[in-house]
Amino acid sequence: MISDPHVRPGEIARHYDLASLFYRLLWGPHIHHGLWLTGRESPGEAQEQLTRELARQARIARGERVLDVGCGLGGSALWLAAHRQCHVLGVTLSGVQRWWAALLARTKGLSRRVQFRRINAEEMDFPAGSWDVVWSIECTEHLFDKAAFFRRAAGWLRPGGRLAICAWLAGPEPLDAQQTELVRQVCRAFLCPSLATAEEYLGWFRQAGLVRARFEDWTPQVVRTWELCRRRTQRLPLRRVAGAVDRRMGQFLDHFETIHRAYTTGAMQYGCLLAEKPAA
Repeated sequence: MISDPHVRPGEIARHYDLASLFYRLLWGPHIHHGLWLTGRESPGEAQEQLTRELARQARIARGERVLDVGCGLGGSALWLAAHRQCHVLGVTLSGVQRWWAALLARTKGLSRRVQFRRINAEEMDFPAGSWDVVWSIECTEHLFDKAAFFRRAAGWLRPGGRLAICAWLAGPEPLDAQQTELVRQVCRAFLCPSLATAEEYLGWFRQAGLVRARFEDWTPQVVRTWELCRRRTQRLPLRRVAGAVDRRMGQFLDHFETIHRAYTTGAMQYGCLLAEKPAA
């Protein structure tokens, strides 16, 4: 695991309060990577495809109870409510994201099936067996104690419930000095307290008592995300606007090239990670 000791929880919340509009303008309603399976998908189709593929891999059934940890602007939670009729609670550190997601739920007529709360995922708690699925797309990078979170999440799952994660990962060890420095730069620029390897995630799942833990490397299918984002920031005046709003926002956009290089050199991976709670 590669860490950045300078990241603070308040910085993460502030970043997403400021950055969510830029994410939405630059990329789309699903503020996560796109998944290109044929190479012909539009960016919007690729983003929805990542949500759809994770739902397929997690075997999400109609009407299940899903906890969406790090729900962003609500894209995946709303998709699960609309396409799987799931009952979803989305949680985020950002008040701006919670407000935006709740507004979208109302405008789409989904408020009865999906709700959003502003809460720190590392402080929240639920009764045992509350959820059929604990779902998280690109949030666990921001957790300070990942192992403790997965232990608690395992308790929230009903017997037979599933954990479904998409995460930015440090590449498989050993990394050379140049690769390690790239990962550190990503941690610093994108406010990740640490980036762990796939093997570390699978180990935490097993320690939490989860079974059938597995990992799929989706890096080649998602890396186009950053190629497109780089082009859009070069074409649009977002860098100048972001820098005027907040110095760190400008630096954030500057590091799109860094994360692209981290993926293409093997310093980072993008992973789909799944596990289950043993059936009673």
